[in-house]
Amino acid sequence: MFRAVAVQMASGTNIRANLSEAEKHIHKASEAGAKLVVLPENFAFMGMHDSDQLEIAEIEAEGPVQAFLSEQAKKHAIWLVGGTLPLKSEDTGKVYSACLVFNDKGEQVARYNKIHLFDVSLAEHNETYHESEYVMAGDTPLLVETPFARIGVAICYDLRFPELFRRLVNMGAEVIVVPSAFTAITGAAHWEVLLRARAIENLSYIVAADQGGYHVNGRETHGDSMIVNPWGDILQRLEHGTGVVTAEIDIDSLKHLRQTFPVLEHRKMICTLHKE
Repeated sequence: MFRAVAVQMASGTNIRANLSEAEKHIHKASEAGAKLVVLPENFAFMGMHDSDQLEIAEIEAEGPVQAFLSEQAKKHAIWLVGGTLPLKSEDTGKVYSACLVFNDKGEQVARYNKIHLFDVSLAEHNETYHESEYVMAGDTPLLVETPFARIGVAICYDLRFPELFRRLVNMGAEVIVVPSAFTAITGAAHWEVLLRARAIENLSYIVAADQGGYHVNGRETHGDSMIVNPWGDILQRLEHGTGVVTAEIDIDSLKHLRQTFPVLEHRKMICTLHKE
C-alpha cells in the first residue's frame, strides 16, 4: 500500500504565488506520508487570455516551473505529477499542454502531451473554449513505471474519452492520474460520474486533482478533487476550496479484484454489427 495525494488549487496569473501555494500543499502531502502527489492542470499559471501561455512557455528541461517540480520531488522524496505547464512546440504560435512526472530523486522520468483539446461552446451559459487555437495536441498515451504502481496519465478533457483509459489499462495501468481544470458548469454535470465510470470500467484507481474556485480571468472551475477506488467508491474528496485529498492505494487489493472479478478478461471487441 502507498499513500496518494491530489492537490486542489485556484491558480492565477502570478507564477511565483502559484508555486508558493503548490509548495504549501506538497509539504502537507509529504507530512501525511504521500509517495505520489498529483497537481492540477495549469497549476503554475492561469492567464487572463489563452494566448498568455505563449509568453511563459518553457523549453523542456529548462525554466523555473520545471526547476520547482524537480526540487519539490527531491526535497520530499515523492513521485510528483506536475499537473500541466505550457512547453514550447515546433509551432511558435502554439504550446504543448504537458504533464511532467518526476521521481523521488527529482529526475524527470516522463512527459505526456494532452491529446484531447477542449474546443466547445456552452451557448446557454455564454462560455466558449477553443484550446486548440494555442495548444498543439499530443498523440501518445503514457504509462509510468514506479516502485509502487503502474501509473497512466490523462488530462482534464481526456476524461470524456474512455478509449484512452482502456488503452492505458491495456498498457498495464493500475492507477490513472487526472490533472484537471474542469469548468464549473461541466464539472457539476459530469465530473464525478465520469471519474467513477473510468474507475469502474477499468478496475483502476483514479487520482483526480482539479482546479477549484474563481480565477482572475473571470472563469470558475469545479473543484471536487477526489480519489476513487476500482469499485467506484470515492475514498476522499474536497468539494470546495484549496487543499489536499489523501487516500491509501492498495495494489494487492486491486490485483485480487481483477482476478476474482475478471471483467477486463471478458472484453469482446465488436468490429461489425450483424445484419439480417
